[in-house]
Amino acid sequence: MRDARERGYSAQATISRWESVRRGEKRHIFPYQENADVMFNSALVYELAALKPLAEPLLRQVPYNAPEYIEARRLLAFLEWFLPLDASLVPGNSIVREFLGGSSLKDFKIWRG
Repeated sequence: MRDARERGYSAQATISRWESVRRGEKRHIFPYQENADVMFNSALVYELAALKPLAEPLLRQVPYNAPEYIEARRLLAFLEWFLPLDASLVPGNSIVREFLGGSSLKDFKIWRG
């Protein structure tokens, strides 16, 4: 959803880039994450329910004959396990807002007194 909103990418284009993203994580993030001062799991129980109503229409646009179609169908099948949650119920400062849009942190600047 973020790629569609911020970059104009289709779900098909985003899925096609996924292997490249994973390679970048394996090369540039995972080897160094243990050196971080702080690590935390930011996953929230309601994330997939909130993402579902926005992700499904994008995933349904992947054409049947595209190589990314099977992955789009797999993701749609996975999302069937979740009831949709109205995104307006997600706090503006939730990290999942990066994907939903409407983050109160988008233009956040650290105040230095």
